[in-house]
Amino acid sequence: MVEQDLHTNDYLRGIVMNLPETPGCYQYLDNTGTVIYVGKAKNLKRRVYSYFSKEHGPGKTRVLVSKIADIRYVVVKTEEDALLLENNLIKKYRPRYNVLLKDDKTYPSICVSNEYFPRVFSTRRIVRNGSTYYGPYSHVPTMYGLLDLIKRLYKVRRCNLALTPENIRNGKFKVCLEYHIKNCKAPCIGQQSHDEYMKSIGEIKQILSGNTHELTRQMMEEMQRLATEMRFEEAQAIKEKYLLLENYQAKSEVVSSVLHNIDVFSIETDENDVFINYLHITNGCINQAFTFEYKKRMEETQEELLQLGIVEMRERYKSHSREIIVPFELDLELANVTFTIPQRGEKKKLLDLSLLNVKQYRADRLKQAEKLNPEQKSVRLMKEIQTALGMEKMPYQIECFDNSNISGSDAVAACVIFKKAKPSKQDYRKYNIKTVEGPDDYASMQEVVRRRYSRAVEEGTPLPDLIITDGGKGQMEVVRQIVEDELHLSIPIAGLAKDDRHRTRELLFGFPPQTIGLKQNTPLFHLLEQIQDEVHRFAITFHRDKRSKRQTASALDTIKGIGEKTKSILLRHFKSVKRIREASEEELSTIVGPAKAKVLLEALKES
Repeated sequence: MVEQDLHTNDYLRGIVMNLPETPGCYQYLDNTGTVIYVGKAKNLKRRVYSYFSKEHGPGKTRVLVSKIADIRYVVVKTEEDALLLENNLIKKYRPRYNVLLKDDKTYPSICVSNEYFPRVFSTRRIVRNGSTYYGPYSHVPTMYGLLDLIKRLYKVRRCNLALTPENIRNGKFKVCLEYHIKNCKAPCIGQQSHDEYMKSIGEIKQILSGNTHELTRQMMEEMQRLATEMRFEEAQAIKEKYLLLENYQAKSEVVSSVLHNIDVFSIETDENDVFINYLHITNGCINQAFTFEYKKRMEETQEELLQLGIVEMRERYKSHSREIIVPFELDLELANVTFTIPQRGEKKKLLDLSLLNVKQYRADRLKQAEKLNPEQKSVRLMKEIQTALGMEKMPYQIECFDNSNISGSDAVAACVIFKKAKPSKQDYRKYNIKTVEGPDDYASMQEVVRRRYSRAVEEGTPLPDLIITDGGKGQMEVVRQIVEDELHLSIPIAGLAKDDRHRTRELLFGFPPQTIGLKQNTPLFHLLEQIQDEVHRFAITFHRDKRSKRQTASALDTIKGIGEKTKSILLRHFKSVKRIREASEEELSTIVGPAKAKVLLEALKES
């Protein structure tokens, strides 16, 4: 059996190398489309890559890897959520190469039973009899910690007796040990009223739902009232509860199980592509999660596209959910279906999770496509610049200028050229400033631009589609004066301004210049940042080289017939020009020969 090799399987390699480094679940499928393995990961990319990055010994792992034909995955927010989702997916698909979770039980939930005197207990079995379930809890110690808190706060019964009003009136029960050790107030014999008991149950439900803020506020008011009435023992009892709640900083881990049979949809669009994510929720758990990709045919709106996706996916997966969570209002009516646009709470968390998945899927597909076709990324970036600046054509060739000098000395300028959104270093140009004296950046810029484009016109070399100046409105205007007014060329001009820390701040375009809105940390922003950093680096390097050469210049540099090689030999032997002056003609002849020795001595005497 031969294992998969990512170097030879471009399809799997494209998926694996672009997996997000986030928690989630992954599914391996064979060539028939059957899920053969489901796993969870704290870091999806690292975990899945590990299957293909090493040689596996004989066994099921090696066989599994050899059969992988496709990979699906779902991103979640936490490792616990990934564990919970893995459990649901294993139960749904029962993959051939998965070990089922121990004893195949579901994760436990907390149940508040539907009884006259409700009980509060943990369970792994959901019974739709009107009881309320909270969870499930993938981290079982969290659940038991919560039950312990409830036990310390409220004295609710722990027995399984049928405490109906009739049975209590008929005296069918006797108090148990829990009553004697003060863990229960004996509602079984009528020593605790139904109203008092249900008040405790109401507060317990608030805690299990995570709504402790209002409860602690009410406790504080009740505590202050009792203290004012001098009922200090009762106030102390409430204070103890208040402090316990204050120390408790947790919320229901996953969605409450009362959220049952719900569909969640979200959408992301590109210029030509549409991505729709579909989640199906049962008993507070995700048991279906898919992202579909569509190709636009017309200028459809997001609303129209999402409507098509909802109808198709519900029909494909035979969903009969009566509630659909969506990110925006839709002009769509389905029989016995309610559309919800949540603003907060558990349903909003579900929508956020769907959006997280569709955005991640879109980003991954984009990366994958760009790796298979590098030209695609360049075209997209040039198209973004064209759209942002309202240009007639894409900027295939971009040229950027920058000056560099110290108080006007050793003044230089540089021009970097980007073709297809990538640096074309063989086309970079350096300029010594010839006509400007002193530190005049505007005049220096005009000289360089004039020399660059007047020569381009004379020689018939291609002109840029966009000129970018490393500076603001002033630099743009002086460049415009040369390009448009003097040379009569029609080339769009933009400016890149920096902040106080010399970081790219904004893009300026037009006359008078207007700020073009740019989102930071986008590929377009990083391209412009790269252009600005590159021209600055190139200009600074040229300036440093020129300054360094001037500082190391000597009397030997001006002597005709003495080149760099001879100069190096002389300085290596005599160490300084002074010692060369003091040397005899015989000494010099032994180093550089009689002819050069004679020329050297005569030139040094004259100087």
